Amino acid sequence: MSQTRKTVFHDRHLKLEAKMTDFGGWDMPLQYPGGIVEEHLATRKGAGLFDISHMGRFSIRGKDALPFLQHVLTSNVAGLDAGLGQYTMLPNDDGGAVDDAYLYRFVEDEYLLVVNAANREKDWEHLESLRKDFPQATMTDRTEALAMLGLQGPRSREILLGVIESGNLPEPMRNSLNIATIAGSRVLVARTGYTGEPICFELFIEESAATRIWDLLMERGAVPVGLGARDTLRLEAGLPLFGHELGSDPEGKDIPIFAARFARIAVSFSLRKGDYVGRASLARQFEALKRILRHDYSLKDDLPRMIKCLELTDKGIARAGDKVFHDGEHLGYVTSGTMVPYWKSEADGITATLTEETGKRAIALALIDSSLGTDEEVQVEIRGKSVPAVIVPSFLRSEAPPYARAALHHPVGAAEKAAPGVEVHRKVSDLLDRAIDNTTWRQNECINLIPSEMTPSPMVRLLSIMDPVGRYAEHRQIKALDGAEVFFYQGTDFIADVEEQLNKELCAFLGCRHAESRVISGQMANTTVFSAMVDYLNLADRKREQRRIRKVLNNHIIKGGHLSAQPMGALRDFVAHDPVTERPAVVNFPMLEENPYVMDIAATRELIAEHRPELVILGKSLVLHREPVAEVRACVDEFDLDCVIMYDMAHVLGLIGPHFQQPFEEGADIVTGSTHKTYFGTQRGVIANDFDQEDLRYPLWAAIKRRAFPGAVSNHHLGTLLGLLMAAYEMNHFKDEYQRKVVANAKAFAKHLKDCGLDVAGSPDISYTETHQVLLRVGYAKGAEVARRLEENNIIVNFQATPEEEGFTASGSLRMGVSEMTRFGMEDADFGELAQLMHDVIVNSTDVKDKTAAFRKRFLEMQYCFSEKQFRERLEQLHALV
Repeated sequence: MSQTRKTVFHDRHLKLEAKMTDFGGWDMPLQYPGGIVEEHLATRKGAGLFDISHMGRFSIRGKDALPFLQHVLTSNVAGLDAGLGQYTMLPNDDGGAVDDAYLYRFVEDEYLLVVNAANREKDWEHLESLRKDFPQATMTDRTEALAMLGLQGPRSREILLGVIESGNLPEPMRNSLNIATIAGSRVLVARTGYTGEPICFELFIEESAATRIWDLLMERGAVPVGLGARDTLRLEAGLPLFGHELGSDPEGKDIPIFAARFARIAVSFSLRKGDYVGRASLARQFEALKRILRHDYSLKDDLPRMIKCLELTDKGIARAGDKVFHDGEHLGYVTSGTMVPYWKSEADGITATLTEETGKRAIALALIDSSLGTDEEVQVEIRGKSVPAVIVPSFLRSEAPPYARAALHHPVGAAEKAAPGVEVHRKVSDLLDRAIDNTTWRQNECINLIPSEMTPSPMVRLLSIMDPVGRYAEHRQIKALDGAEVFFYQGTDFIADVEEQLNKELCAFLGCRHAESRVISGQMANTTVFSAMVDYLNLADRKREQRRIRKVLNNHIIKGGHLSAQPMGALRDFVAHDPVTERPAVVNFPMLEENPYVMDIAATRELIAEHRPELVILGKSLVLHREPVAEVRACVDEFDLDCVIMYDMAHVLGLIGPHFQQPFEEGADIVTGSTHKTYFGTQRGVIANDFDQEDLRYPLWAAIKRRAFPGAVSNHHLGTLLGLLMAAYEMNHFKDEYQRKVVANAKAFAKHLKDCGLDVAGSPDISYTETHQVLLRVGYAKGAEVARRLEENNIIVNFQATPEEEGFTASGSLRMGVSEMTRFGMEDADFGELAQLMHDVIVNSTDVKDKTAAFRKRFLEMQYCFSEKQFRERLEQLHALV
């Protein structure tokens, strides 16, 4: 009988009085004295420390490493760049799982495959049996030499940052990898884990340094967690465990890989991957799954049962092997089940916090008939008793870091009926009263620092509610009529002239030949350009399916990029999928390590040379610096690329000029933007370019016009179009003084905040900003709470995730803009007073609401607009018509 193995941390577990158990041939901690429930809850609110050194770790190297792994794993290994990991499966020929695993690529020339502890020897033999066809692939078992720890939970980031001596955490995205130095030793750090926590790390450590690092993490507040809580945590997250949700079912049959809830991310059918073990069987399962998701069960024989989440609705605890019934018919088995604890939440939305109150619920994963769907009621046979349960979508939600939150099932009841006899007069009065209160509060008592907002001038607002607000003026050029602009409605002469004059004013401001002003938002402007790009790229072939944009280079959203320029945003339907990575064909600009708000031009040049993009999208929503338009143009020209450079200037459109940037002079092909941020117009969008009619790309401009109408808009909101013309007159008249003052005020505001002892982000070399924006760090994941406290004190900001943070719910900063308050007359010294008020709220939790309201009373008159006195007679006539 083989001797039970021990990990390098075994003595630590004994000193902590852990209850030990045999698991996969290893002597492992089942639980510590506090118990499984305490460890589970500690992970969800703090940081759990897991000894996972019992898992198998295989190093794969050599010329044949990639083709070998492509053949024996289900994932597309060709899409795994250095610095990334991926979930994968070891399939058998019938589409079942030999094991599930994680594949890491910390460095270019080595892959690290982590397999389940109980399957290590079996997996090794399976892989070795297949490696004979790949003689230049070498495989080394590093299980003994390389210790492995999991650090999971909302505090794990803070704890790791406190022990890293050099290097950085991986990028704040799941499956990112990096290499750091801890306790003088090289440590491989991965953003992966088996708990469902959004903040999660797994560490690979040379055995000689492992216990020192364990001790450091414990000293920083990590809580040791045993196998018991590891199982309840993974079950609550709905993650499969081999031998339960993968492998063989209670009847001895292979569980199809696609029965597992996370199989879809682990299996690839990329043409670049080619044939591999079990591909044909998996393809049949996948086709069945696609139909089942559409409630078509014609191929159900290929996927008869699937893993579903069950929540028990009566007393009882389901265990693996318990039978599941529906309407008296046996339709499957529980694969895992237990009672799990959870933290209750207080309040709703972004500021919701975990309380000190806990609850418990009985949950299970079950392999049951594929036709059963969410909210269907089933029965679980527990010790001869039938216990009701309901199929639920999930037990845990992890998309709002830093916390994972319990997803509690609440039956949907009938909609509450309105009480009879409610007077419409009361509802109307209530709406009017609330509108008056809100406008008074925002315009007379609050300091607005949201950088994407602007109060229009009184004349702009008044014109926006004139007669055109309810009218249509669809129009387009008709070639048969010598290119004349034809309107499809009568009574449009006035608005036609307004639009023509507006486009002229926009061109004068932007320094270009063409402007399209019918789009009604910056998002729509970008969507229109992307659609036009696809149209333009397919001009020569209208008979086949349009191809998408082959490769796009842009700013990632976590680095401050615009949402609309992301594959999750407006770009989604217009960018191709990379056949190697199987992800949208988007490459992100690299940023300087010493300043994550500035593009690394040298690295960008290399990316442009490698990927040869068809579209480069510059521009950010978090923007402290000028965008390097000229430098990117030089790179594109150097490599003679047929590439369009687009600059989304949504936030900085109103700063175009010598005080900031002149995009067309610097080399941009297309500029898009919002007309209501630093540009002080109505809420609309604009697209502009400077193509000459002889330019080979002029057809792109024609495509943009087509995709604006009839592609993007029908009614293009004529009221705000009229208001925007007045704003364009204001902007062109006052822009020089306004732009100079905005940039000066932003720099002054940053300095005052810094002088108050607050943590201003950015480079002091440029006084922290070159734009209207200032970024203030207030503490990891505290952004939303601090923003709410400031709002309660009449200071309106928005919380912002920085490049080091995992998303907006983990925001640790405030993004602020000075443009609106500059228009209301605030100067350098005034921003100093405001900085002190903010300090009092943020640092001292002082109530300054009344002080802020009194402060705002000094800044009620709009600047940088035409005097109402000068046009009093005409304004009185307009007011009389409202």
